[in-house]
Amino acid sequence: MRGYIALLLMAGGIFFIDRAIKELFLNGLFIDTACITFGYVLNKGVAFSMFAFLGEYLKWILLVLIAAVLVYLYREGLLKRHPLVFGLLLGAALGNLYDRFVYGGVIDYVYWHCGFDFAVFNFADVMIDLAVIILLYFHFKEKGRVAQG
Repeated sequence: MRGYIALLLMAGGIFFIDRAIKELFLNGLFIDTACITFGYVLNKGVAFSMFAFLGEYLKWILLVLIAAVLVYLYREGLLKRHPLVFGLLLGAALGNLYDRFVYGGVIDYVYWHCGFDFAVFNFADVMIDLAVIILLYFHFKEKGRVAQG
């Protein structure tokens, strides 16, 4: 039970941090430096604006995908093993999903343009990437233990 409480607290915390930052950019915050521009961009697709052609269907597809993954993780008992990491992932996913339902796309605001142009992204995107990296670390660490004996 404690694991699920930790998961929900982490997810809620990440969601609200994400919302607070996005509100700053919705209210006009704009900062331009030599390498990074911080400013509002509405991304109607997923990473690198892929699948934007799906329009309104994309948010429903992502909602079903998130729900399906949660059901799978719960049934496999994985949510209990790494509740904070899955809370991080869930809070960030829900932050971006909220944007899709309320604004019609994800609010992005970090644009790297020093030496090369990179995609525009946000806090939730970084938290999703971080959660995936941590999960991969745990996976390979556990796999190494099994291989050793």
